[in-house]
Amino acid sequence: MASRGLPGFLRRSLRIRYDENDDDDEAPVSETFPPDHGSYVSSSLDSSEVTNDNADDRDSTRPQPPSPLPPYPATPLDTTTSAEDSTTPMDRGIAHADYQGERQTPLSESNSDDLKHSLPSHSTKPAPSDSLTDVSQSEQELAARSESTPEDLSTPFTPTSYRDSQFDKVIHADVVSLATLRPLTWNGIPPPHRALAWKLLLGYVPTNASRRSHTLTRKRAEYREAIIQHYDIADQNTRTLQEQECLRQVLVDAPRTAPDIPLFRNDRIRRLLSRLLYVWAMRHPASSYVQGINDLATPLIVVFLADYCYRDQLNQDDDGPELTTDPLHTVLQGHVMNHVSDERLDDVEADVYGCLTNLLAGIQDHYTADQPGVQRMVMRVEELVRRIDVDLCKHLAAEGVQFLQFAFKWMNCLLLREFSLPCVVRLWDTYLSESNGFEDFHVYVCAALVCQFSASLQTMNFETLFAFLQELPTATWTDKEIEMLLSQAFVLGTLFGGSDAHLVQHG
Repeated sequence: MASRGLPGFLRRSLRIRYDENDDDDEAPVSETFPPDHGSYVSSSLDSSEVTNDNADDRDSTRPQPPSPLPPYPATPLDTTTSAEDSTTPMDRGIAHADYQGERQTPLSESNSDDLKHSLPSHSTKPAPSDSLTDVSQSEQELAARSESTPEDLSTPFTPTSYRDSQFDKVIHADVVSLATLRPLTWNGIPPPHRALAWKLLLGYVPTNASRRSHTLTRKRAEYREAIIQHYDIADQNTRTLQEQECLRQVLVDAPRTAPDIPLFRNDRIRRLLSRLLYVWAMRHPASSYVQGINDLATPLIVVFLADYCYRDQLNQDDDGPELTTDPLHTVLQGHVMNHVSDERLDDVEADVYGCLTNLLAGIQDHYTADQPGVQRMVMRVEELVRRIDVDLCKHLAAEGVQFLQFAFKWMNCLLLREFSLPCVVRLWDTYLSESNGFEDFHVYVCAALVCQFSASLQTMNFETLFAFLQELPTATWTDKEIEMLLSQAFVLGTLFGGSDAHLVQHG
């Protein structure tokens, strides 16, 4: 059965909306986005510079949807997919019986030696010391590396379009205007600029270019000290039972993270992931570590590692891997780990930790006890789908399928297990451009995703439905399908955003 596209309710609403807009004078449109670039055209950009380092204009003009509305992409549906692998379960919260696993039990004193032997070693880290001299030397080493690889500019890049040249101009300004940067990032970020743009939008580095290098040096030194304080502990018996349990869970989950991607099967990457997750858990005891947080670190690792590798390739001729303009796919193969120095990898680890911390700060209640933030988002998706596709909701209810059974994972892992990592990176470009993209806009993306397969879902019984929703046929999706999904989510956000009407319970 072919996909029906948007329900008639949405089509009628959009026709009324656009007919009313036709009566008004047409507003001038910025030339930042050429007509042939993407699905959206941004309104005029604010050219004023932000003088405050932490300036963040959350009310900047959002891109406007095109007319007519693009249809849902016709994607072949595979109804033979199996249920999700139970080796990557949720540790907390409400989940279906088919999506659960054994919880790790606290460690006693008798088995603390096993933990000591299983703890990954990190020979490049200094031994714990109370000497101020050691701290000073650590900061001096980081400062020397910062001077050799300045962070105030993004990777060298030759613009190939008018939009790319505008992006290059904005991000290389002495003071980056976030109000100007956000509309540009909605339609995707040029790969050489992505790492710096993400750090700016997540508030990890200041918008003032003159202060960027010093800030990075300081934050990397602070993270280095956090590793010494929390992770590099010689006597494992000094950890509390709660700390031992957390460390055990982190060490178990690190090898399970993105196991199908060669990069994340590398031992150095697994040690990096283990350290930053455990340090984050120790510094955020309200939630500590919850399964799913490990997935959120993977896009940051890939983007920041690709930036370093691409920069090195431009600055020197060596026997390293040959990288293209977009090195993401090359980095995912894992061969770059044979050429990345420990110092560079330490910088990547510190940057990932800082950006992940800022990202999770906006969705902290997703990972506290009972994960109320995740449950709230699932409820919003269910109510939204009920408003736009009541037939689908009735069929799911008739078959006994609850939204919590499949959408919980979508919220907890932000669709990282539904899409390939390059597609997730493109999705995050748009999330970071939104004022609260990882919660509010993500709800509209998930609603658009389930409606994408509405026609096929309504022909399935319980077993087929559950298996299909647990493993969507999106493995072969590219940026094209992701941008179409974002287009549909934008329309839903335009129609229902700022209104509580779609949250009203219906009898």
